[in-house]
Amino acid sequence: MIRLGRPSSTSLSTAATAPTNNGPAQPQNRLSCISRSAGDGRRRPGASAAGASFGASTVVGVTGSSYECDDGGVTGEHGGTSGPGVLVLAATPIGQVADASARLARELADADVVAAEDTRRLRRLAASLDVELSGRLVSYFEANEDTRTPELVAELLAGARVVLVTDAGMPSVSDPGYRLVEAAVAAGVRVTSVPGPSAVVTALAVSGLPVSRFSFEGFPPRRAGERRRYFAALANEQRSMVFFESRHRLAATLRAMAEALGADRLAAVCRELTKTHEEVRRGPLGELVTWAEETGPLGEITIVVSGVDSAADDRGRMTVDDAVSIVAERVAGGASRRDAIADVAHELGLSRRELYAAVVNQQ
Repeated sequence: MIRLGRPSSTSLSTAATAPTNNGPAQPQNRLSCISRSAGDGRRRPGASAAGASFGASTVVGVTGSSYECDDGGVTGEHGGTSGPGVLVLAATPIGQVADASARLARELADADVVAAEDTRRLRRLAASLDVELSGRLVSYFEANEDTRTPELVAELLAGARVVLVTDAGMPSVSDPGYRLVEAAVAAGVRVTSVPGPSAVVTALAVSGLPVSRFSFEGFPPRRAGERRRYFAALANEQRSMVFFESRHRLAATLRAMAEALGADRLAAVCRELTKTHEEVRRGPLGELVTWAEETGPLGEITIVVSGVDSAADDRGRMTVDDAVSIVAERVAGGASRRDAIADVAHELGLSRRELYAAVVNQQ
């Protein structure tokens, strides 16, 4: 059992704020007040001690690098003599518990606060890693991001080490976390990570498709009309694209992809990556549609789709007159007319006889 003591901190109690009408809630920096008037750095009477529960706190306002309490006192820079804490984005396994790193175990054991997308799932992971969570465990998921974010930022500013984990993979990558990272950065808090498993990178690696350049597109729209427009806008994307999708919508999404990108566009459907029933199905989108409709694949789905072949696209726009000009250039460069016609016809997918007739007519 790993039992690492939490680092000393000035973690203080916090309270939530309501989201604004213009977007995610802005951190309200609710902190219990520590006075540093006259430079003494002593805690004011009545200020809550480190490790108090969420909810009972004093509102403070930000004034530069200090934080002004509602009763007129001012805390030290970033909430105390020890300075701000650290936000740690920790990647968790996407299938195999054995893929968890030793550093993930240490961070979970040593954190002042662990914010988890699913606290029950995190407890099971900690038990599997033989880790005792000595810090406070709180939930952090899509429905409570607006209220929980300012609470966690307040903890960070008070000196806490906050570890954020999601159900699988890296937080903030199509998972909760972006709002907290954005708010922490804006507040001057250090943000770091524990690298680890990623369904995006894993799917790219096993797809067999070009991976030197790629884009991650997340989940496609659920509504059919929006989905069609969404894929139509990606029709000329030259990079390989990675998508997440629910098994319930897989067939419909592949069909929309085939219609917008072409039934012959190569793709790979990666199912249950790293798990016992892992499967990678590769082929043209048209074939993958049939496979998905007939088999109804289960599990977590990641789709990789190759980008448009710009060279092939250019060839498709070539006319016979363009081909004649290319033949003339090659003949001028020393190639025989016969060889030039044969090569250009093959490269552009044209009839050799048709190209030969066009070359003769140009003379």
